[in-house]
Amino acid sequence: MSPSDIFIKRPVLSTVLGLLILLLGLQGFSALQIREYPEVEETVITVTTIYPGASADLIQGFITSPIAAAVATTENVDYITSSSRPSASTVTVNMRLGANPDVALTEVMSKVQQVRSRLPSEAEDPTIVKGTGMTFATMYLAMQNPNMTSEQVTEYIERVIRPRMSTIPGVAEIQVLGGQTYAMRVWIDPVRLAGRGVTAAEVLTAINGSNFLAAPGRTQGELTSYSITMETTLRTPEAFAALPLKGEGADVVRLGDVARVELAAESTDTIVNFNGEPGTFIGVFPTPGANPLDMSAAVLAELPRIQDGLPDGMRLTLMYDATEQISASIEEVFKTIAEAVGIVILIILLFLGSFRSVLMPVVTIPLSLLGVLFVLYLFGYSINLLSLLAMVLAIGLVVDDAIVVVENIHRHIEEGFRPIQAAFMGMKEIFGAVVAMTVTLAAVFAPLAFTGGLTGALFREFAVTLAGAVIISGIVAVTITPMMSARLLQKGGHSRFQMAVDRGFDRLAGWYERRVSSSLDYRPVTLLVVAVLMGLTGYLFVKTSTELAPEEDSGALFSFVNAPPYATSEYTRTYIDQMRDLTKDLPELSANFSVVGFGGAT
Repeated sequence: MSPSDIFIKRPVLSTVLGLLILLLGLQGFSALQIREYPEVEETVITVTTIYPGASADLIQGFITSPIAAAVATTENVDYITSSSRPSASTVTVNMRLGANPDVALTEVMSKVQQVRSRLPSEAEDPTIVKGTGMTFATMYLAMQNPNMTSEQVTEYIERVIRPRMSTIPGVAEIQVLGGQTYAMRVWIDPVRLAGRGVTAAEVLTAINGSNFLAAPGRTQGELTSYSITMETTLRTPEAFAALPLKGEGADVVRLGDVARVELAAESTDTIVNFNGEPGTFIGVFPTPGANPLDMSAAVLAELPRIQDGLPDGMRLTLMYDATEQISASIEEVFKTIAEAVGIVILIILLFLGSFRSVLMPVVTIPLSLLGVLFVLYLFGYSINLLSLLAMVLAIGLVVDDAIVVVENIHRHIEEGFRPIQAAFMGMKEIFGAVVAMTVTLAAVFAPLAFTGGLTGALFREFAVTLAGAVIISGIVAVTITPMMSARLLQKGGHSRFQMAVDRGFDRLAGWYERRVSSSLDYRPVTLLVVAVLMGLTGYLFVKTSTELAPEEDSGALFSFVNAPPYATSEYTRTYIDQMRDLTKDLPELSANFSVVGFGGAT
């Protein structure tokens, strides 16, 4: 007696088991996230320090190097990158996979604080931010309005667009590229400054001393109390120009005497262009745990409502969405799964030659694929390209156990036993073999789930999907398949189709037997062919390039241009315009955009 006998005797129990696997799989499918790749917890901590007026060499020697050396001693650091540009230093700390991001942030803050006293006193306090290290946003939108200045467009984005988009589920950061925020610009004339006997330090001291925030508190009487407010900030160019720098009585040197004051853009180093027209870009970054597909769908749902409230002449255009390529890739894999299922069913039909015999292996495919979705749900995994790839591979594996069971039971039926007796006898003979085959296949893929590093993080779900599908197929093969075989298979003459298939395979077997016999008659030639094939295998293994994943056409081309150190944004812009002219006539081109000064560099 085998454990399968109870399911052969009780078809209702077998049916309930199949329905249970089906329902659990559907529950897992509805709850699982759909994403491009498995979620990888990558922590990147960025330390940014501003030192107004300092050159790149000064920043590198006195700010970047001390900070980089300090944070390098942080535990679980993978590697560190840094950049020094005029007035700003950026040190990026990339942590190892699986490192606790909060602990890493705390330790980096402690290391930076230890070297703060060694940094120039004029430098601002370092800003430390925890992120995922994404260079490009998931979505980019272009904001354009010919009736507004860049400062006005940026002000609208900061006051209206950013608050609305920041509340969308899954959105972590709204990045504004090419934005020009309002600032009071003081253009000092060195000749007039020297002629009045005033130094730049005195100008800075006067501005700071007359433009600050104050909280004087409140005053309270016996029955009333009032908050005290002080106008300690200058708000207009005229007020700044009238600021006294030095002198007494009527002989007073004011800021307007030595400088030109205007309300203008704080920085014009970043220049943005969309389809040949100036504009402002909005980059949308997802949170570390968010599903980019869900975030993109939420942004696209909110976009029409935002566009309805835009001022006259303002356009908000979606110019890049990385999830379009992700969705297309996942859709292609789903099509591949459907094609693989059809091909496997056709092959099983050709080999078994009976439509009744095909039903049992065919039932195994959806039960195994849906059942493994519930396994992924229990492990907290997702539906992604790698887990779907595992399902494509699993389609050919999950039917093996069922085919073995059906063939063995069918053999006993042909020997004259009733189908239910044949099921009992067949499962008694091969139950252990089916279990051993299932465990062996699962053991082949399971170790991949314990691999460390980035490879392990990516292919862990791949291994669990394959092993889980094989295990579920083994369960189906020893429970549902024998029950169906006992009630669907029957003894009888072969159909015309089955006889035609048998004749075809008999001819194929005869041809193969003759080829094997011929090869044994010329053993030196056969051994030479084997040696050549083995040599080619080794040669191709060494010469074939290695990479984590094959290159894929995402439908977007990104180019980076590094200008000389002395180059300004306008200098770089001339060459960017030439690059854009080279591609504007391509028939496949949908949109083009450029950012000069991306990340503060030109």
